[in-house]
Formats: sequence, C-alpha cells, structure tokens
Amino acid sequence: MKSKKRKLYLLEILGIVLGLIWLSPFYLMIVNSFKTKREIFTDTLKLPDVFTFDNYVQAFEELDFIRTFFNSVLITVLGVAVIILFSSMAAYALNRRKGKVSGLVFFLFIAAMLIPFQSVMIPLVSLFGKMELLNRFGIIFMYLGFGSSLSIFLYHGSLQGISKSLDEAATIDGANRWQIFWHIIFPMLKPISVTVAILNIIWIWNDYLLPSLVINQEGMHTIPLKMFFFFGQYTKQWHLALAGLT
Repeated sequence: MKSKKRKLYLLEILGIVLGLIWLSPFYLMIVNSFKTKREIFTDTLKLPDVFTFDNYVQAFEELDFIRTFFNSVLITVLGVAVIILFSSMAAYALNRRKGKVSGLVFFLFIAAMLIPFQSVMIPLVSLFGKMELLNRFGIIFMYLGFGSSLSIFLYHGSLQGISKSLDEAATIDGANRWQIFWHIIFPMLKPISVTVAILNIIWIWNDYLLPSLVINQEGMHTIPLKMFFFFGQYTKQWHLALAGLT
C-alpha cells in the first residue's frame, strides 16, 4: 500500500510539473500584456510594476477588433458547417454504395491527405484569382476542399458501426435516401460530428497561411492575419501583440 501511495504521489507531482510547464506560455502572455514595451525587454518573468490597460485599448483599436473577430467567427462557423454537411453526406454515399467506383473515390480522398497545401497553393490561388473567388467566399470553399479528406475518413469509419438494417427498415417504411440520412443516420453521427467540428475549428481559427494568400480586401482580415501587423520589418510591438492575443 505504501509503495502504491508513493507512486501516486510521484505521478501527482509529475502531473503538477507538466501542468505548470503547459501553463507557462499563458502566464508570460497575460503578465507581459500589462507591461510597457521597456518592461517586457527588461524582465519578462516578473510581474509588472504598475498594471496598465493602455496596451489593451490600443490593441483593440489597431486590430479593429470587433470587425476582425466577426470575420474570424464567420469564416470558421461557415467553413466548419460546410465541411460537416458535405463530408457526412459524401461518407454516407461512399459507405452504403459499395463498388469499384466508390472504393476508388474514397481512395482518392484518402490519398489527398498526403498532398501538402504548400505544393498547390500558388496555382490554386492563381486559379481562384482568375475566377474572382478570393476573400470570404473563396476561403470557405478552399477550407471545404482541404478539410474534406480527413472528415470523410472519420465519418466513413463511424458509419461502419451503423448497421445497414436501419436503412432497409426505413426504406420499407417509405423513407427516401434523404430522409434516411437526415432523420436516422446523421443524428447517430453526433459524436464524430463533434470531433470533426473541434478539429476543423482549431485549424481554421488559427490558420494564417491560407488567409494571407486569399484575403486581400480591407476589412475582411481574420485575427491571426491582423495580429501580424504588430510585427514589422524593423520593429516588433510585443506589448500590443500580447494584449491582442490575450
């Protein structure tokens, strides 16, 4: 019993240490957001001599925070919604209609996961530019394309555990394919839908590279894109950047 208690104590201590390490960047971000620029470079770890909210006021104004936050929320919500909608329907069709064609299409979706965005970004942005599909609409469409492969793979795996007898029973009762999917199958996919939503929210909300290439209209910038304005070629406004991040 004593040996087990010692092991538990050691695990608790290790957990606390790992937790503090994980929280340390948040501590640095929040504490330094209340400092002046000089204080940050003097001592990063200590608490500020005087807590000032001037950084927050200036960062709020320079970020145009309300509009920028709205842009990030709009793009994230719409992007995740279309990914869940189309990926779930595509996975259902591929799972229920077994055959060489559906197998090939599913294989192509999985293979697309191996293609890095960096290898196609220049021709893709050039093509969307010629079609005048940049900014909000274009970036949501791109997120659908790049997020579908993993989402279809996850949905397809979940559908393996849902018996086809449910489809057959609903068909006997007079339901068509749309009714079967929306009223029976899709509600049963809630757990994997939450997983897909979380993965894509984190990705889209924090994404910088794609918005930097696609969004070129004033007033449509997302938060990660707007945050970059605090880091110029010759100066870095860490006090404002940390306040903005917080």
